[in-house]
Amino acid sequence: MAEGSIIISASPHVHSESTSRRMMYDVLIALIPAFIVSLYVFGLPALVMTSVAVSTCILFEYLIQKYLLKTESTIGDGSALITGVLLAFNLPATLPLWMVVIGSLVAIGIAKLSFGGLGNNIFNPALVGRVFLLISFPAQMTSWPTPFENTTKFVDAISGETTLGIIKEGLMYGETMSAITQQIPTMTELFFGFTSGSAGEMSGLALLLGGFYLLARRVITWHIPFTILAVMALMTGIFWLADPEIYANPMIHILSGGAILGAFYMATDLVTSPMTKKGMVVFAIGIAAITVVIRLFGSYPEGISFAILIMNAFVPLIDKYFKPRRFGSRIKAKIV
Repeated sequence: MAEGSIIISASPHVHSESTSRRMMYDVLIALIPAFIVSLYVFGLPALVMTSVAVSTCILFEYLIQKYLLKTESTIGDGSALITGVLLAFNLPATLPLWMVVIGSLVAIGIAKLSFGGLGNNIFNPALVGRVFLLISFPAQMTSWPTPFENTTKFVDAISGETTLGIIKEGLMYGETMSAITQQIPTMTELFFGFTSGSAGEMSGLALLLGGFYLLARRVITWHIPFTILAVMALMTGIFWLADPEIYANPMIHILSGGAILGAFYMATDLVTSPMTKKGMVVFAIGIAAITVVIRLFGSYPEGISFAILIMNAFVPLIDKYFKPRRFGSRIKAKIV
């Protein structure tokens, strides 16, 4: 075939009313319940931090495309907006704002636009920004505001601790889960989000409401989120049944540490997740397994951010071995 020739494929062709912009704003709508809980629990700091993350992500995308890449601006597709919101949801509400700006620059400039923009990035941009900040500023990124305190002003004193952090520290000093359970939030508090943690990860109820909205709108499918949560529950349940004085019960793991946020909103990113249903399940199993291993045996109490980024790197390989059937391919009939 001559160089530069155009390949025109025959029908059938697929048409859908879904657009990237429409899906991005569906995700934004789904995140509203969790954002409301964040404002209720952490107040003004959560609002300001989220606003800074969103505005700087949009600003950096515009400036980099206009003056460095010299390409048409894509800020109207909503992807930079979603990156900003998800980045904010993965940060402490009282994180210094200049660090939030750095996280936005890394998420947009390095994790997204350096690969060619939306549709070409290998790793989830918001998680790259979050992990970069965690590695660069570990003290600030693991200092959590206490719920319902100082909700109208910024303060330097941080006294809160996450549920997984309390468990990890208690076990390290020889405490049993029976004693640690008295120090951590109840299941009700974890479910509604009245606990310390990143700005948007606390409320299981709010995140599930948004997740079911995305399922109803067919923005995502059940394969990734439900597989992640089911495998996490299974693995942690096995350890818990083996020794409940050393390992926390599965519901604590599901409702803590951003598991639901990661499962429904980060791992399901269409660009950085597999194309086929079988591939999605393999991808999700990997995320769940890595998360549990880090939580139970690593020095860091949380692991889903690292797990998603690690499995993002395997998506091309997963897609290679779980290819979708081509249109027009013949299915061999079974001979009875």
